[in-house]
Amino acid sequence: MKKYYFFFVLILILGCSKDRAVDPLPSWNESVTKKAIIEFVKNSTEEGSKGFIQPEDRIATFDNDGTLWSEVPTVEVSFINSQLKQALARNPALMKKEPFRTVTRYGEKALTKLKMKDIIIIMTTALSGMTEDEFASQTRTFLQTAQHPKYRVPYQNLTYKPMTELVSYLQQRGFKVYICSGGDVAFMRVIAPEIYNIPPENVIGAYFADKAVDRAGKLVIMRTPKLITTNDQAEKPVNILQRIGRRPVFAAGNVRSGGDIEHLRYSSEGSLPSLQLMINHDDADREAAYSEPNNASLIAAKKFNWHVVSMKEDWKQIFNNLDTTNLTRVSKKEESKKLRAHLLPRRLSAKSEASR
Repeated sequence: MKKYYFFFVLILILGCSKDRAVDPLPSWNESVTKKAIIEFVKNSTEEGSKGFIQPEDRIATFDNDGTLWSEVPTVEVSFINSQLKQALARNPALMKKEPFRTVTRYGEKALTKLKMKDIIIIMTTALSGMTEDEFASQTRTFLQTAQHPKYRVPYQNLTYKPMTELVSYLQQRGFKVYICSGGDVAFMRVIAPEIYNIPPENVIGAYFADKAVDRAGKLVIMRTPKLITTNDQAEKPVNILQRIGRRPVFAAGNVRSGGDIEHLRYSSEGSLPSLQLMINHDDADREAAYSEPNNASLIAAKKFNWHVVSMKEDWKQIFNNLDTTNLTRVSKKEESKKLRAHLLPRRLSAKSEASR
């Protein structure tokens, strides 16, 4: 009798476990987009399925700023500002020269109005002249001590919970996940393993030329002022092909400057089944609301049949380590003012394209 009772209990347990299948994306509301993601992953990873994708072709690429974590203000811009202050403290005479005089006088807002050549001068003054190891150390120190001006928490607390769930879900189902962003590749390689579980070799980004130098009998890699790529807009698919050698079947980007349009097009125009996400920042209460003046990203999403993710409608929770339920609502005028003060990376990329 005990034997039959044991098997009866076992059947009940297994039956309940099946009925209570674990939700791979618990921070996502039940929506067309969530259903499409789960169906795509299921079909692409189950042999015999019409949409099956061979393991070696399961490549997923994600933008970083505004796609995986908050970009208002852009974390790396805050880092550059902190490094620039240190550089000016070491060499105060620079404050009498342009473009440093303008930035010293008007602060971060001035950065949005500078010409590309001046932006490069500021970036190279702030970030070059270090070894890559020194740069990584400065990045870690900044992330351990700096706080977001609005939320008063470390920047790394502001990763998007729905997106980190998605990255983990894809990895568990055999996808190789990459970051492909306009941020400095060395900066992102410091944070990617810890906050996204993405190894440094899977990070594609903007980078300055390095050079090997003998320093006191030790070979070190030095950062130089020569910008090689901004890895934005049309440069993204080129760098993806160069670094990975395969076209991504899953790609995610966000609205702001049209910087991910070519990225997502490259994914959607391949021969294999694929899925693309365009994150729409439409939640002023819990994060921020912004797009491009010409709505280029949303127009492209409609034209190429990409899934638009509404942060307001599709996400139950925005951040991994921050409760935004009781945050004071910011007026549209104030939000717009703050956004204009933090557009450096996107404007940098746009100016870079125009200067070519």
